[in-house]
Order: sequence, then structure tokens, then C-alpha cells
Amino acid sequence: MLTAISCILPMALVSHSVAKLILVNFHWQVSEILDRFKSNSAQLLVEARVQPNPSKHVPTSHPPHHCAVCMQFVRKENLLSLACQHQFCRSCWEQHCSVLIKDGVGVGVSCMAQDCPLRTPEDFVFPLLPNEELREKYRRYLFRDYVESHYQLQLCPGADCPMVIRVQEPRARRVQCNRCNEVFCFKCRQMYHAPTDCATIRKWLTKCADDSETANYISAHTKDCPKCNICIEKNGGCNHMQCSKCKHGEFQAWCVRPSGTFLWLGLRYYLNFCWMCLGDWKTHGSEYYECSRYKENPDIVNQSQQAQAREALKKYLFYFERWENHNKSLQLEAQTYQRIHEKIQERVMNNLGTWIDWQYLQNAAKLLAKCRYTLQYTYPYAYYMESGPRKKLFEYQQAQLEAEIENLSWKVERADSYDRGDLENQMHIAEQRRRTLLKDFHDT
Repeated sequence: MLTAISCILPMALVSHSVAKLILVNFHWQVSEILDRFKSNSAQLLVEARVQPNPSKHVPTSHPPHHCAVCMQFVRKENLLSLACQHQFCRSCWEQHCSVLIKDGVGVGVSCMAQDCPLRTPEDFVFPLLPNEELREKYRRYLFRDYVESHYQLQLCPGADCPMVIRVQEPRARRVQCNRCNEVFCFKCRQMYHAPTDCATIRKWLTKCADDSETANYISAHTKDCPKCNICIEKNGGCNHMQCSKCKHGEFQAWCVRPSGTFLWLGLRYYLNFCWMCLGDWKTHGSEYYECSRYKENPDIVNQSQQAQAREALKKYLFYFERWENHNKSLQLEAQTYQRIHEKIQERVMNNLGTWIDWQYLQNAAKLLAKCRYTLQYTYPYAYYMESGPRKKLFEYQQAQLEAEIENLSWKVERADSYDRGDLENQMHIAEQRRRTLLKDFHDT
């Protein structure tokens, strides 16, 4: 930042504090500022809100030596003003700056005159602050504003993390803090949300917060088995379910001995079901995975307002339920990752291989989280998409990704039942589906 300030000082002929305000206004783009100075320096200072606009400036109409706020007669040396020449007494300036800083304002401290946009440079404000506590707050807020206005810098949003992230690539979106490992969107500081853009994810998160009471019933971890109606709790991330009571269609193979006793052969067949729709899992292959696709009512525009409102709520709940379900699956699969980690430690301690031998299990769990995270953020994207061929293509790719993620989740949770090659092949398929979707629909 000091380099940027020193670059513009010789041309702008302003103080360090005013130079910072100019840089903040133009997002610390030094080359743009220098070009603008060469073409129209007066207009640049107006845009940076450090000089008044001559065509709109309204000079003070109060008597000389009177403060325009408290209307008291003030000695000339106690009247202070910015470049706009709106004069106020030191006491009113002190109160004005102190109140704004207590409210968390930094660079935004401005002139007290009505409709005057001029900002106060820091060397104007600091002498007015009555104590060190307030001055320290002002320093923190200035630092925050300087960082947030810089096109290459961003404060890490991680809890209690003091790090500032600097990116070299101006189009960078996904960044990770190397101190707290927080992954977030550089542009909006929300959790990384590809393929959904920043404006859409803000709308979605606001809607989820506003409609949280309406959707509260979805938050339960339980559903009823579609066969025996017993309450089932989801204890893993996978949506491929089996009821622990009835096995939802269990078949067992027995043979009859000559003595009349039965010998269990141990052969079982499970009619597995989907957690989201409670339908037969056999109908959830990647080519015909329907759980992620909302079926719009094409005739809804011709129906009553009440019917349209019900349809709108139904659509929202459809997408919200899937969004929330994948969020919970991520939490449950984090526990699976920890169990895998502990299992590997146990095997290594018992001389059943090295960390390198079993690392593929952790890699599978990490990739599963990465793919499911992307899948979760496809639902806000789909919710706001307009119907048409492009949405159909998106839903097709979304369905393929979801099917392969559920296959991977099933195998990760039962890793001992699958060989390494089978698991790594499923990892490759899921990652390819994820990359294909992002390639076709991210940043479009």
C-alpha cells in the first residue's frame, strides 16, 4: 500500500491521508488513477470525494465565526473545515467523528453539512478523538476499509482469523486461508458457492433466512420407512438407505436339512430406497436420476393467485430440502472422514500397512466432500434458472453428478467391502462429473 501511495503523491500533490482516500475510491488501481490525473485531475478529485464539485457546491450561509451545527459563536482558531469550507466547531467535529467511529465507520466519516459528500482524511480525524481507545478503533476500521477496497486484498472471514488474503490473479474466486483453512469466495467473502454467482447466492441465503420458519419441519433428521413406517434417523451422508428393522424388502435364502432343521445360506437381497423421495433406489441410476429435478406446472400461470403462491412455496421447499440435506450430509461425512482417519491409524499401529497404503481412503473421503459441496450449491443455481433447454442440460448434468456422488458415498462408508481399484474408479467418475458441470455453467 505504501508503494501505491508513493506512486501518486508526486502527481497529485496531496497529503498521504488524501492520497489514501483517492486510492480507496479507485480500488487502489494506481495505473487508472495516473491516467485519470493526466486527462482530468480536477474531476478525479471530485469523484474521490476530496474536493467539492464546483457546479453543485453550496457554500455555507451562516454568519462568520458561527458553528453551523450548534449555532454558537466560536473563535476562528476553533472552527474547522474540509476543502468544501463548511465550518464547524471543534467540539461538534469531535462528537460527530466519535459517534461514527463507535458505530464502526472508518473511511466513511464525512462532512457534517447536508448533501456534502466530502470525506474526512485520517490526519483531520485523529487529533479530534478524545482517547486512545477510540483512536485504536479508528485505526482498525481504516485498515479494514483499506483492505476491503483493494482489488487484490480481502480479509479472511474465518472466525477470529486476522489474516489478509492477497491474490495475484485478478479473476480469482476460490481462495483458502493458509492459517485457518477457511475456503471462501474472494469477491463476496461468502463460503465458496460455484456454480452459483455472488448475487444469486446472496438472494438465496436471504430467502432461506426469511423463510426459515416455513421450512423448519425439513430440519428433522428423521423420516418414516416407506415399508414398515418406523422412524429412521439418517446417520451418514449417503442418500442410499436401508431400514434397520425391515431392511425394506429383505430376502433371506435358507435350505431345509433332512432332519427338518433350517440352514441359513446368508444370501440377502435388499430393496434399497432413496432418503429424498423414499422411492426404490434401483430407479436412481445416473441416466434417470430424478430426485434433483423439479417438475414445474406448465399451466400455473392460468391459475389463481393462491394456487400460484402454493406452487411457488412448493418449488422453494423442493430446492431448500435438497440444499439442507446435502449440508447435513457434509456434516455426517466429516464424521466418516474422522472414522477413516482413526481406522488407518489403527491399521498402521498393527503393522497392517503404511499411511501411503491406506491414503486412498482419506483421498476418497476428501473428494466426496468436495463433490457434494459443489452439488449443494447447484440447487440455488437451479432454483433461479429460467425454464428452457439450458436448464434441462443443467439438470441432466446435476442428476449425473448427484448419482455418482451417492455411489461414491455408499462405497466410502463401506470401504472395506470394495477394493481400491473400484473405489478409485468411482472417485474419477464423480470428479469428472463435477468438473464438467463447472466448466459448462460456472462464470456464465
